[in-house]
Amino acid sequence: MLRLKIGEIVMRFLSKTIMTSIAAAAAMGFAAPASAATWEMAGPLPESNFLTQNIREFSDVVNQKAGGKLKINLHVSGELVKSQDTKQAVRAGQIPIAQLYIYDYGNESPVYETSTLPFIAGSYIKSWKMWELSKPYTEELYAKQNVKLLYVVPWPIQGYYTTKPVKSMADFKNVKFRIYSTKTARLAELMGAEPVQVQVGEIAQAFATGLVGVMYTSPATGIMSQAWDFAKYFTNTYGGNLSMAATVVNQREFDRLDPATKQVLLDAAIDAQTKGWLTSESISTAQIAELKSHGMIIEDPTPEFRADLNKIGDQMLQEWAKTAGELGQKVLKEFGPKK
Repeated sequence: MLRLKIGEIVMRFLSKTIMTSIAAAAAMGFAAPASAATWEMAGPLPESNFLTQNIREFSDVVNQKAGGKLKINLHVSGELVKSQDTKQAVRAGQIPIAQLYIYDYGNESPVYETSTLPFIAGSYIKSWKMWELSKPYTEELYAKQNVKLLYVVPWPIQGYYTTKPVKSMADFKNVKFRIYSTKTARLAELMGAEPVQVQVGEIAQAFATGLVGVMYTSPATGIMSQAWDFAKYFTNTYGGNLSMAATVVNQREFDRLDPATKQVLLDAAIDAQTKGWLTSESISTAQIAELKSHGMIIEDPTPEFRADLNKIGDQMLQEWAKTAGELGQKVLKEFGPKK
């Protein structure tokens, strides 16, 4: 079902993004050869993460097919820039291309928060629909900042990492809750917990020092941080929300490429997006099994806890929609409570 849907998605994405204009070169009878460009690409995550593996394959494909006119050198684990500073670095031309987390910039616009709205679009089909609604607004904001969107891939499903089994919302009262976005901060507040901002690379230390005592994140992040060293339980929310990572490029750098090289870049982006979405869905089961293999106990939400989460999801959607203008109303119409 998803593979069929993804096929439709690719065709739609393809028709909207391919750029084939070579009128100037045709008028001259030939195209002057463009000088070779070398781009240093920033990746926020280690090589072992599937999102890094996705942009690694993307950059390899571009390098192979660009005919020597473009070479992308990928730097992982935040070597070039901190994740929260990535968009500004691309905007300013400090780095020409990067993978970033769209939700890192929720303080700039509610548009960037869309994929972090919890418990309303947790499936991959619903998440894609959510992205289709928010994509043009995201692109519009990026265009004003000299940034061009190439493609997006979602993080896998989310769940709660705790030291004790979760029975109800009361189990989170006054607990220090690791957050990574404006919306996870609001989630923590509504659950009665105390939000604490912690980057991915600092999670293990934060738990070890008592800075945080619970987190809501993906199995992938749990494996990266070796969550079994500080948490005993993973309560699977079967989606929760699928937060978006985007690959973006400096618009001026993109414009300097000749038409054929632009096409190579856009074709590779289509491919990487399709593979990324399919991989994100398929790895969740294997990653949860890995958590279990390290001694973690995997649980489903109790009916009481699930009902509480759904109420929080509806409340957060209503709050966000009031701040998000036209996009907010579109998302509310599609995903809000049905009368």
